[in-house]
Amino acid sequence: MTLEILRPSAHVAQVWLNRPDVRNAFNEGVIREMTEAFQALAADAALRVVVLGGRGKAFCAGADLGWMRAMADYSWEQNRADAQALADMLWAIYRCPVPVIGRIHGDCYAGGVGLASVCDILVAADVASFCLSEARLGLLPATIGPYVVRALGEQASRRFFVTAERFGAVQAQALGFVHAVCALDELDAKVDELVATLVANGPMAVRACKRLVQDVAHRTIDGALREDTARRIADIRASDEGKEGVQSFLHKRPPAWLP
Repeated sequence: MTLEILRPSAHVAQVWLNRPDVRNAFNEGVIREMTEAFQALAADAALRVVVLGGRGKAFCAGADLGWMRAMADYSWEQNRADAQALADMLWAIYRCPVPVIGRIHGDCYAGGVGLASVCDILVAADVASFCLSEARLGLLPATIGPYVVRALGEQASRRFFVTAERFGAVQAQALGFVHAVCALDELDAKVDELVATLVANGPMAVRACKRLVQDVAHRTIDGALREDTARRIADIRASDEGKEGVQSFLHKRPPAWLP
């Protein structure tokens, strides 16, 4: 197995890339296992948050060299199928119904930046570095591109797609890509703090909030969107969780969903 999946509690899952000898690089096995793992997690009604990290020195170095050697002899049809599998993996993570926290402790290159981009919250060690290195190899970050452009921003993507420059965690935070930067030995504490914050919130509300951002981003604020958002708040206000949340606030007691 190329993944290590842990469940510290019913509400929390940890997914670890576990190929430290190749800096957690992708191959077809990693892609398949990651897709299946997130499809299974998406079906878990008790789940409230996923932490995605990497074992060893790197978060993810992109494509595995052996896999790249094999791809050199692929036909166009094989390359298309291979790229589609990666696209399906990224979509499975992006559409995971609960927040995914990316724990970036080391190098995050090429496809690894795509993996980081489909996370909802990114926490990086100050020693971590990022690089969209595809252009250096005569390639382009096409499959990961839609997610990277949304997460990193169009203007920064204009630069880093074409230059293949490395940039550090502090610069990534300044660009809005990374949400928090801390010392390496403080990384787990920061991730745990975010996990605790998410678990304390209304489980269905958190899922609805994540979906809301994905659904309304870049949409025109027209009548259809206004009607859609009004319906969403009415739905959750009328739900058992919404009623419980308001009543617990008014009566100054903990809500029923707290562990």
